Amino acid sequence: MKRLTGLFLVSLLSGATTLGAYKLFIEGKDNRNSIVTTASNNYGRNVGFSTEGVDFTTAAENTVHTVVHVKNVSMRTVSDPIMEFFYGSRGGQQQEQIGTGSGVIISQDGYIVTNNHVVKDATELEVTLNNNKSYKAKLIGTDSKMDIALLKINADEKLPYSAFADSDQVKVGEWVLAVGNPYNLTSTVTAGIVSAKARNLDTRGIQSFIQTDAAVNPGNSGGALVNTRGELIGINTMISSQTGSYVGYSFAIPSNITRKIIEDIMEFGNVQRGILGVEGGELNSKASKDLGINDTEGFYINKVTKNSGAEKAGLQKGDIIKKLDSQKIATFSELSGYISTKRPNDKVQVTFSRDGETKTVLVTLIKYDIANAEFKGLQLEDIDSADKKKYRIGYGVRIKDINNEALAPYADQLKGNIILSVDNVKATDVETISRFLNKKDENQSVNIQMINRIGQIVQIIL
Repeated sequence: MKRLTGLFLVSLLSGATTLGAYKLFIEGKDNRNSIVTTASNNYGRNVGFSTEGVDFTTAAENTVHTVVHVKNVSMRTVSDPIMEFFYGSRGGQQQEQIGTGSGVIISQDGYIVTNNHVVKDATELEVTLNNNKSYKAKLIGTDSKMDIALLKINADEKLPYSAFADSDQVKVGEWVLAVGNPYNLTSTVTAGIVSAKARNLDTRGIQSFIQTDAAVNPGNSGGALVNTRGELIGINTMISSQTGSYVGYSFAIPSNITRKIIEDIMEFGNVQRGILGVEGGELNSKASKDLGINDTEGFYINKVTKNSGAEKAGLQKGDIIKKLDSQKIATFSELSGYISTKRPNDKVQVTFSRDGETKTVLVTLIKYDIANAEFKGLQLEDIDSADKKKYRIGYGVRIKDINNEALAPYADQLKGNIILSVDNVKATDVETISRFLNKKDENQSVNIQMINRIGQIVQIIL
């Protein structure tokens, strides 16, 4: 499982549209066809603490058959330092490495959702069902930022699968089960309660986790978090631990976000991201005092993105977002989590406070790549015709801002520079460079050619 590190604030992301090529299943909330099956609105059962009241057998029985064991075979290069010393670098030897995790069957014809980090760098994927049958799996697509991957197996039978519950309806304090394969112990079921919703862990991707106290350990990644009816409310993804083992906190990607990502992958091959078009932060006592306002809950707008849906709807700096549609917004992660379930061109009803008066406007989300992109703490934006004329260039993207502490000393030299290429890929626009950078890991170095503010072409490696 992944460990948690520092704090990081990312842009508000969302998704795209659903697929049309697959039949079989019920329509989702937006009346589009989908490979995922949605659960009824009769959300969950009340389970008491008495001996008679605690019964998770039905939920466990429904879920263990839909959770699979995922084996990831990858190759790594192992070098011999002694041989390198005497004979120089010889490239090392290729050695097989095996990783394991969990996955959840979401359709009877063999589509499986898991975490991206479970299948990362795999040269071969094998899925073992609860009945011990094993199949080779094909990777359909991934979203590294949100840590979701979609696999497909061709089984010789119709498979049991999990229905998606509405994770927005999950309540803090209700019982949940985590099902997975910790330490290769297959079909392990643990119980707990929802400890918190919309938990912001600043993982440079999803920022709205469901937190539970159900025991989750290495190997549970990609497994199911279900309610007392056995309906999927999240994909178990990480724990908070200094040892790597469970110490009381585990986190799952909400099912609504997972569902949207899967549908994006099926339709487009990647995730279409969108933004509300505002920048700012959540309020608390200190922030409110510094801003000279009375509100201590909500999302304070510090800047409205030019040509965004928010600007066109009339949102302004100083407005405080209180609700998106019927969802109350008290924190940044609540706002981010809700927007992450929406798609570009979706309309969101924004309720906000301005000068003590409550107002409501309809905002159309715009595509994230149209507005900006971010990689290694560099926030990028498209250049305009004036820039092209000034620097005598036909393309490029500008470094709009620096959000990387390591680059902070060089912010004055970098901000405003225009990137011409990244690893020899022309930076024709933000959408093009964003697609390229999304395929790269944050830990990979990149070679950037840029033109600075006085017209000099420089090259740096990040």
